[in-house]
Amino acid sequence: MVFDSTPSAHESAPLPIALVTGASRGIGRAIAFDLGRTHHVIVQGRDPRVLEELVAELPSASVWAAALDGDEPLDGFLAAGPTGSLESLDVLVHSAGVIGGSTVELTPRDEWRRILEVNVVAVAEITRLALPALRAAQGTVIVINSGAGFRSQAAGSLYAASKFAVRAFADGLREEERSNGVRVSSVHPGAVDTDMQREMQQSKGNSYDAESYLAVSDIADAVRLVVDLPQRAVAETVSVRPLGRG
Repeated sequence: MVFDSTPSAHESAPLPIALVTGASRGIGRAIAFDLGRTHHVIVQGRDPRVLEELVAELPSASVWAAALDGDEPLDGFLAAGPTGSLESLDVLVHSAGVIGGSTVELTPRDEWRRILEVNVVAVAEITRLALPALRAAQGTVIVINSGAGFRSQAAGSLYAASKFAVRAFADGLREEERSNGVRVSSVHPGAVDTDMQREMQQSKGNSYDAESYLAVSDIADAVRLVVDLPQRAVAETVSVRPLGRG
């Protein structure tokens, strides 16, 4: 589902365009707000109402309402540009993601498929569809990964497998697209104060101290660093961790 954009006052000089998946809340929302200072932002999420409220707060934005975990086509963003046709895309941020699974013994096949569909398959498909527009702009692809993209823990093999896989995807895409001028970065946050983090810690029976975690704005700042590098440079892997946590 696509809604009309709400253009900013920059009518004389078209803004660069960014697509942010998972923009409804948490890290994705913070990234959308930060990029919204300089870009027209296409925000993706499931709930059109939530996305419309977000767009109303941004200087220039449009909505792509879509679920990423099914068999529906994932090309709706191509009609969600400020002019209705997305021929050039400066930034693609993959922030949408889900967490799940338990021990290998207790995690059924359907749960593996659910997590991998959103965290890996949708990332690959959206990128594939966006490549012509990214090449036209010599754009930047940013995959929001995780510390789990480097190491796995007990009862975390499914989530880590998805993050290892999407890191491999980003590494391969980077080498494929160098000659086209497309930059590809993986940003690996440590523990971030989000609703997902609270739910995860509560499920483990752990106490929660928001001050010991990164803020979502910290990850938005890391994305801004990647985006604002000169075209000759690419931050291939960015790891951001809370200073007070080992």
